[in-house]
Amino acid sequence: MTMLKDNHIWACGGRISEAVQASKAAGGFAVKVEVECQSEGEAEEAVRAGADVVMLDNFSPGECREVAGRLKRKLRAEGFAFLIEVSGGLTRENVGEYVCEDVDVISTSSVHQGCPTVDFSLKVIPESLKRAGKAEAASEKEQGAAAV
Repeated sequence: MTMLKDNHIWACGGRISEAVQASKAAGGFAVKVEVECQSEGEAEEAVRAGADVVMLDNFSPGECREVAGRLKRKLRAEGFAFLIEVSGGLTRENVGEYVCEDVDVISTSSVHQGCPTVDFSLKVIPESLKRAGKAEAASEKEQGAAAV
């Protein structure tokens, strides 16, 4: 699958249809194309250009439901097949407000934002260094460098 974000669209002169066609040409028949959309107009253009998925990004829950419904009614009646994804601003607390029969996919990064990180390193020590007793010296040298 290929996701076209705003910078990809800008690279194609701001033309969603050109970006979708270029992506489909590069990916071939087996690659689906998703387009991140900031408006209903962008989503309609993406579907008409052949996008398989349109992502309504940073829409309010009410706007999301309205736009998704209009897109599905209008474009499905014209024979277009596509999925609608919503993203941007969704959390555990508000996700229910976005759920409706016209939204196919819900995505959020809130489940991993704010998670603490662990700083670690994985060094591969050749067996020859272990046998020569140099593995511990190399490790101590690295620890000293890390402390500086």
